[in-house]
Amino acid sequence: MIKIAVYGKGGIGKSTTVSNVAAALAGQGLRVMQIGCDPKADSTTMLHGGTRIPTVLDLVRERKDNFSLEEMVVQGFGGVICVEAGGPTPGLGCAGRGIVAALDKLAEKGAYEVYKPDLVIYDVLGDVVCGGFSMPMRRGYADKVFVVTSGENMAIYAAANIATAIENFRDRGYASLGGLILNRRNVKNEQQKVEELAQELGTGIVGTLDHSDLVTQAEELGKTVLEAFPDSDMAQQYRDLAESLLRACREGGARV
Repeated sequence: MIKIAVYGKGGIGKSTTVSNVAAALAGQGLRVMQIGCDPKADSTTMLHGGTRIPTVLDLVRERKDNFSLEEMVVQGFGGVICVEAGGPTPGLGCAGRGIVAALDKLAEKGAYEVYKPDLVIYDVLGDVVCGGFSMPMRRGYADKVFVVTSGENMAIYAAANIATAIENFRDRGYASLGGLILNRRNVKNEQQKVEELAQELGTGIVGTLDHSDLVTQAEELGKTVLEAFPDSDMAQQYRDLAESLLRACREGGARV
């Protein structure tokens, strides 16, 4: 089983990227589990018609431990196994601790043993990496971390912070940095800026995605690009990225 975590600042297109990659990998016949680790609980919405699913934390709050594993999971497009960790009641809890509780509950209910995924993708908010937000990096969870960024200054700043956290956790046996994913916003010198960041971090760019109106159009339909426009160039870019991520995991690192 391959386990990866995808981080990136809010609004960078991380969940869109993860959902399309999950759909692409499922299209290859792999059994894929996508776990949303963002308090907004919208990581997997494009995999099941733009609708939200019950979150693990909602179930815990409402029913303590009186619910089944099947109630935590929804099967999405292509058979992707969708889970949303969820977040605390606004103003009454720590989102990071919520992720810890949700992932612990998944393990307690035997999610990985029951569904036997070939690949697990944790979709994690990464403006900061502290407390529970580092949970998917820990031993037993993800093996590799990939960071989505653009050439925008705040995205690059967030990506550098995430990479620093990964480096600081290295001695604890946490996941290692697998590489950067460039999600283009068509800002000035974008390719150069992200290449320079990768060089500074000692990693590579594992894939590049163009800025495309098809992504927005697909989301308006409540679908991934793979489902809405399967024959498009954008869909192929997600398939290529999916292949690159698998290759990076198998080779133990990224390549520019």
